[in-house]
Amino acid sequence: MTITNQQLFERSQQYIPGGVNSPVRAFKSVGGTPVFFQRGQGAYFWDVEGKSYIDYVGSWGPLILGHAHPDIVRAVRDAASRGTSFGAPTAAELEIAELLCRLLPSLELVRLVSSGTEAGMSAIRLARGYTGRNRIIKFEGCYHGHDDALLVKAGSGALTFGHPSSAGVPAETAGHTLVLDYNDVAGMEETFSKFGSEIAAVIVEPVAGNMNLIKATPQFLETLRALCTKYGSLLILDEVMTGFRVGLECAQGLYGIRPDLTILGKVIGGGLPMAAFGGRRDVMECLAPLGPVYQAGTLSGNPVAVAAGLETLRQIQTPGFFDKLSVMARKLTDGLTSVAIKNGVAFSAQAVGGMFGIYFRKTPPESFTEMMESDREAFNRFFHAMLKEGIYFAPSAFEAGFVSIAHGDVEIDKTLEAADRVFSQKA
Repeated sequence: MTITNQQLFERSQQYIPGGVNSPVRAFKSVGGTPVFFQRGQGAYFWDVEGKSYIDYVGSWGPLILGHAHPDIVRAVRDAASRGTSFGAPTAAELEIAELLCRLLPSLELVRLVSSGTEAGMSAIRLARGYTGRNRIIKFEGCYHGHDDALLVKAGSGALTFGHPSSAGVPAETAGHTLVLDYNDVAGMEETFSKFGSEIAAVIVEPVAGNMNLIKATPQFLETLRALCTKYGSLLILDEVMTGFRVGLECAQGLYGIRPDLTILGKVIGGGLPMAAFGGRRDVMECLAPLGPVYQAGTLSGNPVAVAAGLETLRQIQTPGFFDKLSVMARKLTDGLTSVAIKNGVAFSAQAVGGMFGIYFRKTPPESFTEMMESDREAFNRFFHAMLKEGIYFAPSAFEAGFVSIAHGDVEIDKTLEAADRVFSQKA
């Protein structure tokens, strides 16, 4: 007898909090039963009941080459055959560090870690240690991992559940975090005029992806850079999501902004747990064993994850790679907008590189407030209707979507045909 998604979810809830190991997977925002997957190939994956889906989540961003890319599988297999972990330096760690520094001019030194959360919390600690200051600035709706200092008015799963802050975060810790409105230049200038000498760092997603996709305006990023320079604060670009996803030089190359520190994840691990943070040499040299800021990790630079990351970074350097990726993402968003308008549905969409956002409002949002004006019930109906059609979007109105290089005209056309049917029913 074939096991079902419902059976697995019921069993999982007996042993795993909420039945899932990351909250947004629980479908709490959209309702219904989570889909349990068993295999993937290219732009598709299959659930335990044997149904196939075109995947626009891509493991939440890392799978820029698609599922089970043969070169990634080969690299992982070869690395694992030599040993799964050493807890000691390897030549491959050096190779990927050199490559990251070559691809991103703002990286003079880089350290590998195991998750985006670890990279974010380490960058904040480093910024405080370097500057001798305690305050940091983040922006409402931006998610930088589940570190105490950053889980204040956060996006992603916290926003999905309607609890932008988390229980268990001490008030005195949260008190060091100043939360501003994304793209609000005047508010940022006013805050720096009051607290500039106390601000260790500003951390920001150059393209927000955890309150759905919202682009930073050029003025916003330029002002951030100027204020940090003026007041001696560090600018940290959170490129966990945008890193090597929106272009070969990431969002900082796309928008011409040079940060003091960058945090990376997702794509650089090729689907395995790996992340990194890096930046100015004088700042990074404050890290142990060179300086007083301590950071360590048993599995940092894991050889299997590094192998997957190296192969992914080699593949994305292929000429025309990001051109094709961007064309497919724009074909998807333009096509969805077109069929929505045809069917009289209030809808908009936009893409940056291989990331995209879909919104049930007439124009793409530019702030957290505007995103909250979207019709989330309409999204939920659309999500479930598309799921029945074999199209898997993120199970939350607050998450960006992702196209891989494996998505081609066939997959996009199937998606648009399904959306036309769904929109015609006024989903």
